[in-house]
Amino acid sequence: MKITTGYENQLLNTVEALRSPGKGLLAMDESNTTCNRRFALYGIAQTAEKRRIYRELLIKTSGLSQYISGAILYDETIRQLTSDQISFILALKRSGIIPGIKVDLGTAALAGFPGEKITEGLDGMRNRLTEYAGMGLQFAKWRAVIQIADGMPSQACIHANTESLAQYAAHCQEIGILPIVEPEVLMEGAHTLDQCFSVTERVLHRLFEAMYRHQVDTESMILKPNMVLPGTLCAVQNTDEEIADMTLKCLLSCVPASVPGIAFLSGGQSEESASSRLNAMNGRLKELLPWTLTFSYSRALQSSALKIWGGQEKRISAAQDAILFRAKCNSEASLGQYEMSNEKQMNTDIS
Repeated sequence: MKITTGYENQLLNTVEALRSPGKGLLAMDESNTTCNRRFALYGIAQTAEKRRIYRELLIKTSGLSQYISGAILYDETIRQLTSDQISFILALKRSGIIPGIKVDLGTAALAGFPGEKITEGLDGMRNRLTEYAGMGLQFAKWRAVIQIADGMPSQACIHANTESLAQYAAHCQEIGILPIVEPEVLMEGAHTLDQCFSVTERVLHRLFEAMYRHQVDTESMILKPNMVLPGTLCAVQNTDEEIADMTLKCLLSCVPASVPGIAFLSGGQSEESASSRLNAMNGRLKELLPWTLTFSYSRALQSSALKIWGGQEKRISAAQDAILFRAKCNSEASLGQYEMSNEKQMNTDIS
């Protein structure tokens, strides 16, 4: 559905820039709680200043814009300055990377459905988006979380979360901010590849039904879904090719051709697996797919860099080499040109 908001050209320009060939998104929008938890793994001080230093390390990586078209920020980050007293928003724009913002407020228990979650943040959304647009942010992201387990997900959970995603997207387009819509079916659990396919299919069908009801322009959005994966505790761990085939089958049955781009989340996959599986999809039917398939990774871009940095100034350069390498790998994967055989040599180079 295509509607008139007065921002059509602006939104289309943003989506075209974000889905530039060979480029993807750097998700650096972890909440303070999540970021601190990751810092704790490597003995890094869990402070606002350390978070600022780490995020500056990421965006000041030389050459990053060759592979990254946009960066998703957190509310704390957009209010901080780099060491040379420049806002992170301006620093990204100067480097050729479009700044965006996570706008949901995290998850809470879904009343009446133990173990299931609903994402919060619709209250006051219009005012927050207006502020973000005024600060120069051009796109936003909202994440919904769907768990597979006995009796889960319920229809109520799927309905509540897809309705919220659609309302969020409509709010964004009304303000002139491009929505990235993230319905994540979690990979934690013992579910099979087929079970993940079934749940992901249900979620995506309900999502686009909700988008239609809320008059969301599907030409002016990016979908950020999970890949179809067996659960981490599943006895059968499928090949990358099987995962790629099932993911494409699911997307082709659910996602309108009008959606310009799909940027996968990594969802806890290893860095190598996230690259290899994206590559497998782009190496198969790329010329026949109606959408661009790329990446919007957090851990699958940052894990090595964070471990190498470890909070030490002397390790910043080595950490930047690691983030640039992973960005390059995923850029190649988005073109169907990634080769896992390069991992060993490159890992030696950045160690």
